[in-house]
Amino acid sequence: MNEIVPVVDMSNISVEFPGVKALDGVSLRLFQGEVHALMGENGAGKSTLIKALTGVYAIDHGTITVMGEPQRFSTPAEAQAARISTVYQEVNLCPNLSVEENILLGREPRKRGRIQWKQVRHTAREVLGQLQLGHIDPGSVLSSHSIAVQQLIAIARSVQVDAKVLILDEPTSSLDADEVTQLFSVIRTLRDRGVAILFVSHFLEQVYEISDRMTVLRNGKLVGEYLTRSLPRMELISKMIGKDLEALTELERAENRSRPDRTDGTPRLRAQALGRKGSVENIDFSLHAGEILGLAGLLGSGRTETARLLFGADRADQGTLTVRGVTETFRSPRSAINRGIAFSSENRKEEGLIADLSVRDNLVLAMQASKGWLRQIPRSEQDQLGDEFIEKLDIRPPNKDALIRNLSGGNQQKVLLARWLITHPELLILDEPTRGIDIGAKTQIQKLISALADDGMSIVFISAELEEVLRLSDRIAIMKDRRMVAELPNDGVTLEDVMTTIAGSKA
Repeated sequence: MNEIVPVVDMSNISVEFPGVKALDGVSLRLFQGEVHALMGENGAGKSTLIKALTGVYAIDHGTITVMGEPQRFSTPAEAQAARISTVYQEVNLCPNLSVEENILLGREPRKRGRIQWKQVRHTAREVLGQLQLGHIDPGSVLSSHSIAVQQLIAIARSVQVDAKVLILDEPTSSLDADEVTQLFSVIRTLRDRGVAILFVSHFLEQVYEISDRMTVLRNGKLVGEYLTRSLPRMELISKMIGKDLEALTELERAENRSRPDRTDGTPRLRAQALGRKGSVENIDFSLHAGEILGLAGLLGSGRTETARLLFGADRADQGTLTVRGVTETFRSPRSAINRGIAFSSENRKEEGLIADLSVRDNLVLAMQASKGWLRQIPRSEQDQLGDEFIEKLDIRPPNKDALIRNLSGGNQQKVLLARWLITHPELLILDEPTRGIDIGAKTQIQKLISALADDGMSIVFISAELEEVLRLSDRIAIMKDRRMVAELPNDGVTLEDVMTTIAGSKA
């Protein structure tokens, strides 16, 4: 296989942004008739590499050849002209147009300036038939179809332009099992026709089912290229997160916290087969007072989706959720807040903080929302709360009138935590509360989380850092491919145990 000339050969690619080297000497080869998986955790450089190939980003160093010819695309249109097509996670078609119009949009056959609609439909039917999608009516409106079918239509559009390279960026993120099966059937058809397919996904089961070869990136650098059948899953995970398998047995979890077992009695929260179609499923656990439940899994495993279901940000359509023994159906986050549940989002800039408001204003937002906007919190109470929590969480600078956008990431995170603590929740859901902050602030937040649990608060703790999950949690729920696959009591559990469970292999 190594003697065959790649359809795409990206060699020693570097891309730099102000103060950041997003890609550092990365190489990627795509071969005709292969599905090639691009693997790596968040921030590894996958999206940057795709954008460097397709002309969205200019490359600073390195070379790109397509079908043996040197190329350096300046726009995605140039890449498409070179027969490289990309289908993104968010379908970028026109939902108000028909299937046939989307397949031939901008390339409609014309005669004397008029579109030849009979030929449009004939060509659309022909393309759909080639992909075993003949059951789809070309005249139907795109928006009338599921997201899965819309993605298949986007692929059909790529086939109609005779793409030699097809890039699929997280194509299965919103699909259920049957829809994934249908998509994979289309991918195999294209592969067998000689198309080189780049497949980006965080679902390990799917990667091993569909890919022939994979390239692994970490922190903007190339880890290596491997035949899928030759790379065990445990080794893949190790390469993605940067842990040497031989060193795993030497990594020890921090000393267990000395809180008593509180699993007797009615749990604060009970999820039974909880799920949402196309999002996450099989969430099943109990959480008692004073417990920390850690959610562990690779990026895309369903951790955040689970948090959103528990908080009512998304509505579950499967299973049941009980709070202190009462079955609940949260229709909104406000319903969850009224039942003593708080949620600190991983996306603090877009879903948490309001950059142009002061520290004080951000601190009291959740409390004000629970009271209703017609019952304004008195300014004196706002000041008192601001002073209290700035001191309690060591927020710097200790100025409640400072704009939140001018604080460091760690201090912004403290403000977000304080906002929810002001509401005196019984259950606190923390999604990546220490990501992107310095070690000092991280240590302070970890100590705070432990202290809150010692005082009886129930906590769901989510972190991509498995060591952090092990350090803080009483029990660990393992997420994989947007399902909860196991629950481990944190009694002597090692990092290797967690990784083995995520990989789906025996220790």
